[in-house]
Amino acid sequence: MIAAQQTSAWLRRYRPVERPRVRLVCFAHAGGGPSAFRTWPTVLPPDVEVVGVRYPGRQDRVAEPCVERMEPMVEAVTEALAPLLDTPLVLFGHSMGAWIAYEVAQRTPVRALIVSGQVPPSRRHSSRPGSARRGDGGDLGDEALVEEVKRLGGYDAELFEDPELRDLVLPPIRADFALVRTYRPGRADLLDCPVHACYGEDDADTRAQDVDAWAEVTTGPFTAHRFPGGHFYLVDHEAALLRELSSLPAVSRV
Repeated sequence: MIAAQQTSAWLRRYRPVERPRVRLVCFAHAGGGPSAFRTWPTVLPPDVEVVGVRYPGRQDRVAEPCVERMEPMVEAVTEALAPLLDTPLVLFGHSMGAWIAYEVAQRTPVRALIVSGQVPPSRRHSSRPGSARRGDGGDLGDEALVEEVKRLGGYDAELFEDPELRDLVLPPIRADFALVRTYRPGRADLLDCPVHACYGEDDADTRAQDVDAWAEVTTGPFTAHRFPGGHFYLVDHEAALLRELSSLPAVSRV
């Protein structure tokens, strides 16, 4: 059953569509995986195929080593997407996933890029004074890393109370933080596709003026949408987000 649901080791389709009009390729946050998008196919238009990117080292790839650098992550995903280019691709990335999606968009043709809960790479150090930049993590010990993860929200606190679960979830989070910390944009090419940014109004690390700087990465149109909530606004306001995505020209039937 699993083999029928995935296009490769790197991609998962929870509801394959025989003749999709568009494929929405989704990149999760640090520590996350494709299960973050498992409910999306039931809400989006039926001819939109949702494809979740499967990062190594977690969920059903837990036995594999994590990837701690951006370049090999992006190269692997780009290669995995090559067989899907018969259908227009729209990339959606949240937090760390926004930067991975942006780098993939530099390497493969896409109809649109949707970034969520993240500033463009050029604004990576523009977070609120005195706070750790999201995902930087540094050489934090386990306790400090857990506190930073709790600050961001979006994770069940009980995961970190159970020693076995803690040992399971911390390694991919730490690896993803390392990926973000060491990431430097490898290309300066401007995209030519539309870019749409989504963010939570209470997310202190994604200020509106920084989110708006995503307009600088493309020669195409840029739009932004603010939602109630913090960094993980898309969990509490999933329905509103999916309505917004469904209305975008790159996704809608119009």
